Amino acid sequence: MKRIGILSDTHSCWDDRFAIHFKDCDEIWHAGDIGCVDVIRRLEQVCPVVRAVHGNIDHGETRRYFPSVLQFRVEDINVFMTHIGGYPGRYQPGITQMIHDAGARIFVCGHSHILKVMYDNRLDCLHINPGAAGHQGWQSKRTLVKLDIDGATPSNLEVIELGGLKM
Repeated sequence: MKRIGILSDTHSCWDDRFAIHFKDCDEIWHAGDIGCVDVIRRLEQVCPVVRAVHGNIDHGETRRYFPSVLQFRVEDINVFMTHIGGYPGRYQPGITQMIHDAGARIFVCGHSHILKVMYDNRLDCLHINPGAAGHQGWQSKRTLVKLDIDGATPSNLEVIELGGLKM
């Protein structure tokens, strides 16, 4: 079993509560708009495996180090992650085919700053947008997501609210 922490849209913001909430995780996934690469370096001090994609605000070092799309396997589940992806019924052009081609059973994206967890029956895939963990944007709550993956089964999904835009 693996414990996974998921966040997105940090926009260079580090919050010490990331470390508190993710300290028991085996992996952390960042779905883009990282901002400063130092956010990832700090996450790597919390957890042995950090996977990340760049987002539309990322540039320079961050864009060079992190791809726009990641496909990987955790336990017995294929995962597909990108920053701008949409959600079931409203995917960005080409995303449905990419999820299908990856054989993904979990699809993670960010960008909208809207926390959204939905099951896509058509693709047999769990969609996760963890919302925004940073201070940029219009979201009323900053959020993180955690879940367990045991074999081919995701479970124990937890939404963590960090509060509003002001710390």
